[in-house]
Amino acid sequence: MTTRTRLSALATTAALAASGGLLTATPAAAAVTCASPLWKAEFYANSTFTGTPKLTSCDSAIAENYGSGDPAGGRLPRDNFSVRWSISRDFGSGGPFTFTAEAQDGIRVHLDGVRRIDLWKNVTTTQKKTVNLTVPAGRHTISVYYAAWTGAANVRFAYTPVTSATADKVRPLAPGTVSAWYDWADTLKTTVAWGANKEMDLAGYSVYRRLSTSTAWTRISGTTPLTSRTYTDSPPPTGQEYVYEVRARDKAGNESAGSTDQTVRSADRTGPAAPSGLVVDTGARTNALSWRAVPDAVRYEVEAADRATGPYALLTPVTTPSHQDMTSAEGVPRYYRVRAFDASGNPSAYSATASGDRVDRTPPPPPTGLNSTVEIGATTVYWRAPDGFGQDYNNGGTYRVYRSPGTTLDPAALVRVTCDAEGSGFADADGHCRDLGMTAGTSYSYAVTAVDAAGNESALSTPLTVRTGDRVAPGPVTGVTATPRADGVLVRWNASTADDLDVAPHAYRVWTGAPQADGSVKWLASTACGGGGTLEPLADLCGGLPDGETYVYAVVAKDRWSNTLPPSDPSVVKVTATELDVRPSVPVTTAWGLGSLGHSTRTGAPNQPSINWTCATTVAACETVTGYRMSRWNEATKTYEPQHTGLLPLSAAGTPTWWTDTAALPGHTYFYVLQALRDDGGVVGTYTWDTVYEDRV
Repeated sequence: MTTRTRLSALATTAALAASGGLLTATPAAAAVTCASPLWKAEFYANSTFTGTPKLTSCDSAIAENYGSGDPAGGRLPRDNFSVRWSISRDFGSGGPFTFTAEAQDGIRVHLDGVRRIDLWKNVTTTQKKTVNLTVPAGRHTISVYYAAWTGAANVRFAYTPVTSATADKVRPLAPGTVSAWYDWADTLKTTVAWGANKEMDLAGYSVYRRLSTSTAWTRISGTTPLTSRTYTDSPPPTGQEYVYEVRARDKAGNESAGSTDQTVRSADRTGPAAPSGLVVDTGARTNALSWRAVPDAVRYEVEAADRATGPYALLTPVTTPSHQDMTSAEGVPRYYRVRAFDASGNPSAYSATASGDRVDRTPPPPPTGLNSTVEIGATTVYWRAPDGFGQDYNNGGTYRVYRSPGTTLDPAALVRVTCDAEGSGFADADGHCRDLGMTAGTSYSYAVTAVDAAGNESALSTPLTVRTGDRVAPGPVTGVTATPRADGVLVRWNASTADDLDVAPHAYRVWTGAPQADGSVKWLASTACGGGGTLEPLADLCGGLPDGETYVYAVVAKDRWSNTLPPSDPSVVKVTATELDVRPSVPVTTAWGLGSLGHSTRTGAPNQPSINWTCATTVAACETVTGYRMSRWNEATKTYEPQHTGLLPLSAAGTPTWWTDTAALPGHTYFYVLQALRDDGGVVGTYTWDTVYEDRV
């Protein structure tokens, strides 16, 4: 039995044409072009594909069963004939494909001229083969060669994409020729259209959208791929730009990159957000409205009503988020609401309502910067006005001063202070108050409030603790020691426990006393000690030249009211110390009649021992002086040693010569000899001097 699924005889050409089918057959002499994806079939009356084809047709598939006969039409023999099918088509992004071939007798399959299946032999049964391969992206040609030698003849071939997600990892190509347009006049919708994708395993398309100001895409066409190539979207009518793109999806679930972006702008039919945070401030005896600015708003409308439920009437349009209404009566509530408008004139919803009655109930901020001046029997507290209080003060505002006993402000024990007449007036918005009659030597805590012209009182200021003055000297200082050093006597002591001690460095006085033969002490001025510098707060350096004399030392504390114990008070701790004797053992006699000299006798870092002198022009001996030598006593060698190489040069007439001991170290007493010399080395004049170089660190 002969089965023919493809008509190829010339006699059937007219019938095929009349039927309107895809299959066409044309004599070999005529040129045949088959539109993709139809196969072009060429029939040969031999098995070698030689000569001119006897017949050419366009086939939608390769699936023939000739049985033991010949292809229809009578132009080919029953045995030893061949057919060549070829197709060129676009495979899109390519990917994995399955080629399936079966034939009796021979079949060969080529892809772009490369043989992929080869079953080329005369057989008595149908032979089959399946090949999996990857087809690159783009256009490719498949050629199928079939030969029937003897006996039954049949042939089939198919190529199909692999759609398994585990096997197909190739993304489809992006759709091309995408366009988008917006219907401004009627529907306010966007229509997106695009060209067909070339993929053989296409599942469909997805449409994505984003704001032009964003990079985040949203799929708007649903989870199921579209099979049509148009989509209609309703973007929010906000007047914003929206960007669209289309992506293809294959049956394995792979999604393409996005198509070219298409941008449309929607109509603006959406009003801005409703104003929020509407408040009415009556602090200045006006209904001062304010609210948070609304993005995209170009103006606002303020509406007012005598009741919360309305009816509301337009009060005024404004361009800023604030308005002052002084049209209502004081003490009568008035209700307000606000809405915003954008540049297109779209209104927002109304804000929540707020009300005001022009009655000032807002207290001012509290005063700041409390401080005091304390006397014996009086304390003056002063402060800075809070921000913006000047106008309130000028219109009748004032301050109230409160105090409670103790070092912590006690709200339950607050007493309002009646300021002394001398300090009760306030020269400007800042204020002060002179408080009299407190107990001497007692701690009080003060706080001040501001009261505006409407009688609203602020919160209490940050408290200030004050210790009132007295006439009681601090108690004796303990832990007094006196240690002789090469630069004086170092006196140390323990800190006083008095709670009203004066500020450093005036909190202590160190006294030096000379023992008398009758056992009494003659107290010298307290300036016999250094009195300052960079010594620690509980130490001082006393004495002049360390020459072995014995002195008595006493330390007394001084409070802020200048109360202090005298050093002779029996309760004051006294210590005795004998100075070191650091004087040179080799005496040198001063014989200087050449002019004036000046030098430091007591100094401290960074001021090193220094001296200057002048050789007077009226002294004849000065004319013979050619230079000077400065020597310093070395206790280790028991000699005076020169402090420079050669001689110190002369200065211009009438100009002092200066010399500083740059090698001196703090904490020592230095002894020097200055000599004026002649050319022959003879000494014209000699001067001895010394400096206590204190270590006050």
